[in-house]
Amino acid sequence: MIPKLHYISQGNTPKEHLENIQKACTSGAELVQLRLKNISDKKFLKWAQEAREITSHFQTRLLINDNYKIAKEVKADGVHLGMSDSCPTFVRKHLHTWQIIGGTANTFQDCETLLDKQVNYISLGPFRETTTKENLPPVLGLQGYTAITDVLKTGTPILAVGGITLNDVTALLETGVSGIAVSGAITSNFNSIREFNNLLNASSTAEQRHTF
Repeated sequence: MIPKLHYISQGNTPKEHLENIQKACTSGAELVQLRLKNISDKKFLKWAQEAREITSHFQTRLLINDNYKIAKEVKADGVHLGMSDSCPTFVRKHLHTWQIIGGTANTFQDCETLLDKQVNYISLGPFRETTTKENLPPVLGLQGYTAITDVLKTGTPILAVGGITLNDVTALLETGVSGIAVSGAITSNFNSIREFNNLLNASSTAEQRHTF
């Protein structure tokens, strides 16, 4: 069961990431992803342990970006792997059986590859240009999502990601995606989590049903 709304952490420092995760949890986020870049494993582990404490208190699920070893060590709910990260099949062998794996995709072929590797969800994007990620692959837009979901027959949740705002949610859902991953729009207004959830109908009773 994958929540329809994922919050991807943002911040100028690791401390800010943790503060924003706390705010997201307080505002009702059901799942957050700790996304720290260019940081040593030792420091990453420290911040991941703190993130696990925060999310556990709120019974919010925690994913770790990229670093599956730390995801396993802190007993996060899973790991999110980017397109240049480790292979999901390889990572699966190193995680606890109950931990989930998400993967990033930009094309139909990317999605098929991830499905073959039995990921638990696919983060498909970017929807539009965004400043939170460098070296962006081609922007999909609404037409790009529709083109992929029309031919990709899967029960695996597909999440839209990349510069998504409240105004985009209804149209995105009409393309056939299951949910969304949001960073900037939530970081600038944590109260928007409730509005995103209302638009997604993403209460805990209406999660994506998915058998792992």
